[in-house]
Amino acid sequence: MIYLDYCATTPISLDVLDSFNKASKEFIGNPNSLHSLGIKSKELIGSATKQISELLGTSENEIIYTSGATESNNLALIGSCLAHRKKGNHLIISRLEHPSIYAICNYLKELGFEVSFVENDQDGLIDFNDLKSKMRPETILVSICAVNSELGIREPLKMIRQIIKKENPETIFHSDMTQALGKIPVNVKDVDMASFSIHKIYGPKGIGLLYKSNFIKIEPLIHGSNKEKNLRPGTPAVPLIAASSKAIRLGIQDLDRKETFIRKLNEKIREEIQDLEGILINSTKYSIPHILNISLNNIKPETFIHAMEEYEIYIGTNTACASGEVSPTIMALFNDEERARHSIRISLSYLTTTEEINRFLNCFRNVYNKLDTL
Repeated sequence: MIYLDYCATTPISLDVLDSFNKASKEFIGNPNSLHSLGIKSKELIGSATKQISELLGTSENEIIYTSGATESNNLALIGSCLAHRKKGNHLIISRLEHPSIYAICNYLKELGFEVSFVENDQDGLIDFNDLKSKMRPETILVSICAVNSELGIREPLKMIRQIIKKENPETIFHSDMTQALGKIPVNVKDVDMASFSIHKIYGPKGIGLLYKSNFIKIEPLIHGSNKEKNLRPGTPAVPLIAASSKAIRLGIQDLDRKETFIRKLNEKIREEIQDLEGILINSTKYSIPHILNISLNNIKPETFIHAMEEYEIYIGTNTACASGEVSPTIMALFNDEERARHSIRISLSYLTTTEEINRFLNCFRNVYNKLDTL
């Protein structure tokens, strides 16, 4: 099997799985309980949170555990809008966001909020002048992802923050950093809130994080008892939290070495497929090497993906949450519906081998030539 859909999800690391299993077996108490087993579990959560906060450069009370990045995005956007609706009703987002952000904004519009889209240049970077022009006194939040999930375009968050805060110091800056953590260095201090999902960094599914600066107020979306940070009620998932700590620690190790290797794989694929007529490369010079997005002339993405699957090679189309739809990211960059409808995403990992890429390229060429003649 050759797996090249790492941006959709990653296999869990054996070291991370060991942490999950150990916590499941040895920390059985509810951390909300007052007895010694509950205290033991609560202490493990405290230890894991301390490590995560040190790794991300935050304080421990700025880490909120969620079920994943989608919940983190909901809590960040809806929670902050509800908390600050007396100050304004205007949001700004980019055209390169994960589908969950658009769904949240559609919901917020039903509540009476106004959403503006900031434009980007031909390479996918945010248009600073357009962002500046769209900022208003009533702009309560801006959300721009750190790395786009389809083309891998990396945004300069620090510069974006400077523009936002200069125009309106009270505007909250949120970033979905799901595709950034474990691939590039991240600095959560560039933003006020940041969303993460652990299954993207070789951790278990069902656990995510929201970094929220202590200076930011948000409203809870779920109500119940024993709320974590007064925002999320319920029993904390002790094994998932312990595994998250291990996944983040391992995920941010040796980033430069991993990126150098992945870049070589990316360049090899580009070199081999660029001579095939009808293939367009959508990733830009600002795309991280972990993601290579291309469009296939006259071939449906699902047809190509299933044909490759016969060779036990697995690639993706758009994001996993929006497979088969027209890519809003590619439309934003190229304004070409056919191109946006025929894109596939090849996502690489430090686990990917040169031998796997050689076999992938051989099968890719055979399948493409066969389907292109139909």
